[in-house]
Amino acid sequence: MSQLSQVTLEIAANVYFDGKVTSRKVTLADGSVKTLGIMMPGEYEFSTAEKELMEITAGDIDILLPENTQWQTIKGGEQFYVPANASFKVKAKTLTDYCCSYLTE
Repeated sequence: MSQLSQVTLEIAANVYFDGKVTSRKVTLADGSVKTLGIMMPGEYEFSTAEKELMEITAGDIDILLPENTQWQTIKGGEQFYVPANASFKVKAKTLTDYCCSYLTE
């Protein structure tokens, strides 16, 4: 994915971890929601309310998903899923660009 068409973009940024992670909410014509964001290098823990598809568009991170004991490396062009009502850990090794899709299924 390199482009989104027919969207509504919320101008105000979501700012987390003292500004080291930011994102903006995008609503598509079908009502589905994504956030587009950037993570600075660092370690973070995120929580989910819905199932999420995380697409790393650029950068290099390690993730620790719920119920896993092994860290996994994800690079630009790769993706991973996180279950609803869970938390996961991220070690951003480089400046990382991402797209998060919120899945209602």
